[in-house]
Amino acid sequence: MTTTLKPGDQAPDFTLTSDKGEDVTLSDLKGQRVIVYFYPAAMTPGCTKQACDFRDSLASLKAAGYEVVGISPDPPAKLAQFRERDAITFPLVSDPDRSTLKAYGAYGEKQNYGRTVLGVIRSTFVIDEKGHIERAMYNVKATGHVAKLRKDLGID
Repeated sequence: MTTTLKPGDQAPDFTLTSDKGEDVTLSDLKGQRVIVYFYPAAMTPGCTKQACDFRDSLASLKAAGYEVVGISPDPPAKLAQFRERDAITFPLVSDPDRSTLKAYGAYGEKQNYGRTVLGVIRSTFVIDEKGHIERAMYNVKATGHVAKLRKDLGID
């Protein structure tokens, strides 16, 4: 049974290693609103599109009081390559054992080209200043997701 988070739930805390080799801990961001998004693999077309959309929207998201953290099972060295290649300006963090992905319900069975496979479920969570889930979005599309999120959050 896969965990599914909903608004009002406590966001599972995590401490994961970033693309810069630093620990990123969700509870250290308490007092701020945080957008945590989970993606399957760095440097793939859909994940690149999504990361670049967040990068391009980062100034307006920060102006509205949001921090952004991207999480994938990729190792920190690959995330560093992704950051450098695409000028990503927010933390990309590594969840190699997929424990954080599972805690958020962002890892499990999904459809991929008509087949059921086990993998990362592209998901986004908006976490409030007290560490509670404000929005939980599962199976989001890479293209257009950030624009929709901005609209839903009233940042346009």
